Amino acid sequence: MKWLIAFIIFSIIILYHEFGHFIVAKLNGVAVEEFSFGFGPRIVSAVKNGTRYSWKVLPFGGSCQMKGMLGEEEEGKQADEDSFNAKSWGRRAAIIFAGPFFNFMLAFLAAIVLIGVMGADPAKVTNVSEEIPLREGDLIRSVNGKSMATGRDVDGYFTYRTLKEGDLLKVTFVRDGQKMTESFPVITQYRVMMGISYYADDEEAVLSAVQEGSPAEEAGMKAGDVITAVNGTPITTGAELHAYMEENPPSDREIVLTLHRNGRDYEARLVPKLLPYSDPGFACYTAREKTGPVETLGYAFAEIRFWIRTVFSSLKMLATGRAGVEDLSGPVGVVNVISDTYDDVQKEGTLIVVMTMLNLLILLSANVGVMNLLPFPGLDGGRLLLIAVEIVIGHKVSQKVENVISFVGMALLMFLMVVVLYNDIMKLF
Repeated sequence: MKWLIAFIIFSIIILYHEFGHFIVAKLNGVAVEEFSFGFGPRIVSAVKNGTRYSWKVLPFGGSCQMKGMLGEEEEGKQADEDSFNAKSWGRRAAIIFAGPFFNFMLAFLAAIVLIGVMGADPAKVTNVSEEIPLREGDLIRSVNGKSMATGRDVDGYFTYRTLKEGDLLKVTFVRDGQKMTESFPVITQYRVMMGISYYADDEEAVLSAVQEGSPAEEAGMKAGDVITAVNGTPITTGAELHAYMEENPPSDREIVLTLHRNGRDYEARLVPKLLPYSDPGFACYTAREKTGPVETLGYAFAEIRFWIRTVFSSLKMLATGRAGVEDLSGPVGVVNVISDTYDDVQKEGTLIVVMTMLNLLILLSANVGVMNLLPFPGLDGGRLLLIAVEIVIGHKVSQKVENVISFVGMALLMFLMVVVLYNDIMKLF
């Protein structure tokens, strides 16, 4: 059942993306030669109104093949009227952008259903330190100029940023119907620490962050590592790790951690040291509560914005070295996540299973939309970049040059897919 659910989620996201290209191409008079789900040899296909509809062997993608889009027309020859290349740059850009846009639209529609049924998680302060001028019940609207709507917005903002002693926070919030703004320094304490962050839950003890300059970083530990033992004591969950650290607080003695990364176990030896620990001094409500129809639409937009921000924050971590290629997941990894999530929630009942799967669809569809807009050859964003170059130079980029750029881009993407697939398979063992 769980594999069928994963297949359905993938199918919806891929087909909706390609349908975006398809429908906008049709509206602009471009002939669509083939609309397909999957790659490789065809399993089933049929032709209707000049378009071949195909289901292919590998269900990890899809395509909307338009006349003239692959550069099959002869150089210097005028393109047919119903060819992609015969259209203005505006129409071509609209056709290309339609795929990612439909992914965002799919995520938005799913978010409306999710929030309508389960409610939203407003950025309501629930825990606050006496040192800062916030109160329980304050509704956070922005932090340092970054708009906030949900508790996850606030949590995500601090998850992807390392707070340092002396940092100031400018927080805008609503209290008793009145909008207010306060500025205050983060709260900093010095503790003997290893320099790791993790979630104290019933999942694996996965490191969510490793502090720069900490003993953990010096020992080679990375975000994404799974702690499986501490000083020989087996650890299976974040809650067990938290309990162990409570009973055995870090001191100046060496700690031996057994870690699991990319299918391999290794040891990290380190000596905790006195480190500054800074936190915002408040936390927000992340449980869901019912909202009205208008608020539901607003929170649906906030839901999409949250996932888009999360994707960009993850890409920034890759670019800055805080995460590596081994942290990426492809179709196999995503299917595994869907499968594990299904196993975790199926005992909660059908409604919770459906809503959880819907949440994954929102996450994945927004992710696909963002990734396809990256200005990399072979992606929709790469084609949009070529159109931007065309606008600047005043004429189309040579078809030969475009073909070479697309070939190199696709080759690099295929190489990355192989690496990610290898990582996904290794994580299964």
